[in-house]
Amino acid sequence: MGILISGASIAGLSAAQRFAAHGAEVTVVERAPELRRHGAPIDVRGDALEVAARMGIRDALVAHETGAAQRTAFTHLVNAEGARVGTLPTELPQLSSDDLELFREDLIDILYGSIDPEVTFVFEDSIQELTDTGAAVEVRFASGRTGSYELLIGADGIHSNTRRLVFGPEDRYRRHLGVYYGILSLPDELGADGESYVYSEPGRSALVSDYPSWTGGGFTFLSPEIPHDYHDVEQQRRIVLDAYAEVRGWKVPEMLEVLKKSEDFYFDSASQIHLDGWSRGRVVLLGDSAFAPSFFSGQGTPLAMIGADILAAEWASCAGELEKAFGRYEEVMRPLVAVAQDGVPEARDRVVPASWEAIEERNRQWPPKLG
Repeated sequence: MGILISGASIAGLSAAQRFAAHGAEVTVVERAPELRRHGAPIDVRGDALEVAARMGIRDALVAHETGAAQRTAFTHLVNAEGARVGTLPTELPQLSSDDLELFREDLIDILYGSIDPEVTFVFEDSIQELTDTGAAVEVRFASGRTGSYELLIGADGIHSNTRRLVFGPEDRYRRHLGVYYGILSLPDELGADGESYVYSEPGRSALVSDYPSWTGGGFTFLSPEIPHDYHDVEQQRRIVLDAYAEVRGWKVPEMLEVLKKSEDFYFDSASQIHLDGWSRGRVVLLGDSAFAPSFFSGQGTPLAMIGADILAAEWASCAGELEKAFGRYEEVMRPLVAVAQDGVPEARDRVVPASWEAIEERNRQWPPKLG
């Protein structure tokens, strides 16, 4: 029997690479019609760099580094006229001088290209039903196909279908952090001279981050839970437009005009996932489906890569004793996850202060760096 991985994002691709490297027969099933390559730049840092070396991709990651990790460790804070009023540290300090930042599409392509060609990818399909018989996981897919697997790895993100089928509804495990965010590409004329800038009003912040080959924008705003369909982009677009309807400072009006027609807009709740255990029987969760720290941590990608490496190594060393392998995986990963999750509230409050007083206090605490 082979191993089934649900989800072809960073966690799923990393798991496919590491399990195949340990000799497993691997199938990856992905709901989308192709790899999701669009998104904001992401960090590969700390122990994830050692994982990249074991994967044989560290040199490729270095070759595709954006330069931002070494160029600056801060974002400029601006007022409504665009004048600098403070300097915001990045969400986490570099763990080492070797930390890398890559465009998501480059990391996805490098990971995918490193996977053994014997790994099977099935797109535009998903798990509809599953039964853990004790001897195998029997799966029926939405397409009508069926399969039997030694184990199932749920690497299908914060809204994990695998977690829902095995552990129950998402609302048992997802903790909304009181924030929503949206990211999108911006035209070059909204760029920021090769640097990053944030404008804040109470409960609302807007980001422009400029790279030689790409300009990105972001909206981050405070809100209680907003019922919405996370597959409905038009509904999500309207949520952001409504949230910023009264914000007229800096470049926000121009950014909102771009948002109305954006083809790569991504929106979600800033949330964390907390479970007492990451496995049940022959099913185990990995990455955001198990332990999402939220984007404020800057640790989602490193944790996904590290977790995939540890999980595959423990599977290979435990000779079929899955409970033992899963226990070791959690034992190593939980302290790393706790550190990443615990540091989020402070980063959140810096990025999107709740009042003018809080904005002014933040700006006093982090005065501008000129020159």
